[in-house]
Amino acid sequence: MLIKNPKFEISAVGPKQYPKGDLPEIVLVGKSNVGKSSFINTMIGRKNLARTSNTPGKTRQINFYKMDDMFYFVDLPGYGYSKMSKQEKIISGNYIEEYLQKRENIALIVHLLDIRHQPTEDDRLMYDYILRTNLPFMVVTNKADKIAITKVDAEVDRIKQTLGISYSTILPFSAERKIYTENVWKELEKYIKF
Repeated sequence: MLIKNPKFEISAVGPKQYPKGDLPEIVLVGKSNVGKSSFINTMIGRKNLARTSNTPGKTRQINFYKMDDMFYFVDLPGYGYSKMSKQEKIISGNYIEEYLQKRENIALIVHLLDIRHQPTEDDRLMYDYILRTNLPFMVVTNKADKIAITKVDAEVDRIKQTLGISYSTILPFSAERKIYTENVWKELEKYIKF
């Protein structure tokens, strides 16, 4: 898919700030350093629409990126960042939960994991939470460029078995190399109504 006019719309912490209208929303969840912003930039072929940071835990709000008036990428604050205070974790956790429970525009949740590592306890908790929402979701294993291409399928299978993924889609991805974007777009397009 070719996105011609992507734009950052708003950072929100509650329903009153969410964009109006009924455009479908592709929601990105994952650890603080898993590369959610890089995922957006790679998918749309831009370098810095979604701001990336060397400091994990930088995104503390829900960021809405509008894609050609067709849908939104929604970047949720990353979880598992140890330097966030307890209060910050509770606050951001509350508005993430509020968004996931009450937002009717959610078309798909994309759970990003690091292909190089076993899913952490936080990853498992988030995966279980996503299952309980009963919303459509897929798992994307980022940083596939960091391992040998011959090992990618085996690592995807390992994560699949670790989490017990039996019916949902799980795909490799690399924000550095664009070799996997077409497969991910094919999956996302099923959830975006034109």
